[in-house]
Amino acid sequence: MNKLNVDEIKKDFPILDQRMNGHRLVYLDNGATTQKPIQVIEAIFYYNTRSHGNPHRGAHQLSIRATDEYDLAKERVRQFINAKSLEEIIFTRNTTESINLIASAYGREFVKENDEIVLAISEHHSNILPWQRIVKEKKAILKYMYLNEDGRIDTEEIKEKITKKTKIVSIAHMSNVLGTIHPIEEVINYAHKMGAIVLVDGAQSTPHIKVDVQELDADFYVFSGHKMLAPMGIGVLYGKKEILESIPPFLMGGDMIEYVYEKEATFAPLPYKFEAGTQNVEGAVGLKAAIDYLENIGMDKIEEHERFLVEYALDKMLSIPYVNVQGPKDLNKRGGIISFTIDDVHPHDVSTILDSYGIAIRAGHHCAQPLMRYLKLPATSRVSFYLYNTKEDIDQFIEGLRNVRKWLGYGS
Repeated sequence: MNKLNVDEIKKDFPILDQRMNGHRLVYLDNGATTQKPIQVIEAIFYYNTRSHGNPHRGAHQLSIRATDEYDLAKERVRQFINAKSLEEIIFTRNTTESINLIASAYGREFVKENDEIVLAISEHHSNILPWQRIVKEKKAILKYMYLNEDGRIDTEEIKEKITKKTKIVSIAHMSNVLGTIHPIEEVINYAHKMGAIVLVDGAQSTPHIKVDVQELDADFYVFSGHKMLAPMGIGVLYGKKEILESIPPFLMGGDMIEYVYEKEATFAPLPYKFEAGTQNVEGAVGLKAAIDYLENIGMDKIEEHERFLVEYALDKMLSIPYVNVQGPKDLNKRGGIISFTIDDVHPHDVSTILDSYGIAIRAGHHCAQPLMRYLKLPATSRVSFYLYNTKEDIDQFIEGLRNVRKWLGYGS
């Protein structure tokens, strides 16, 4: 195994060098938000103390510097996901805004009555609610692909639910609840064969595995900076140029216009027509620094390290009789997320008790209530790993896990 030097990596994350409730902090909530390395923090600090200005608007040096930093960040993103051109990269606030942009702009423009929109039952609410609204407005039909016993979408379900009437398929590359890596290539190929376009939610996949949007042939691919070492408030929408050119702007305002007259306006070319208002330049700078950090380590090494952590954690968790793991057991079909329940203990209690041991995990429905109903569960606990997590982190987590039922008087 080509191991990461995690001890050295951890030195880059000052927030992890502290104690919580008298215990060493173990941060296992990376599926929600990752921590930032000092390199990202310093890049944002340097921008704010040397280059901060309003981009694309001024002729003075600070505005020019801010514009350069913003455009350099966009080029870095283009390289990271292998998009064809800068025109295909749009900065948003997060994955949620990116999906809303496509649902509102593409959905309102092209979805007609009785057209079908197909999702997976495992989607995050941000990839359900925008499409529910479009379906109601357009009198279209919303369909779901359901999961097999392994927590994945199989070929039969893909071919049954995606039809010649399907206009849009919108699906997460990796489930934020189960860690399932869905067969995205198969979904995209079949959807295109049926004449549909595909939006891929890459919020959980982009930080952990190498993504090549041209190889995937995704029509849209979206992700967030805060799940990949960058600040909150910066997200990315990739879209094929010819599709983006065919749809109207989502937001109206400054910087996305060409000319404005009293009763009409013309819009700026891509990508600017989708970036109304003053942009989050420091977020873009932070995202660029985060990508530099990840690629300096190597996405292949990060993926391999997380696979080791998941294998180690699953082996320990499955050996505890009252712990029930959800999702695939096959490491080739899952990423660094494990959802679980403990017999007779509510997930919120699990999270609270583990917090007393310095262990940060997630508990609840994870913004995926339709999936929870499908699984017949009120909620789950969730651990999610990243490049700075270690075997020792998992050992501390397992030790805490074994104490949960004792806290509530079950004895073991």
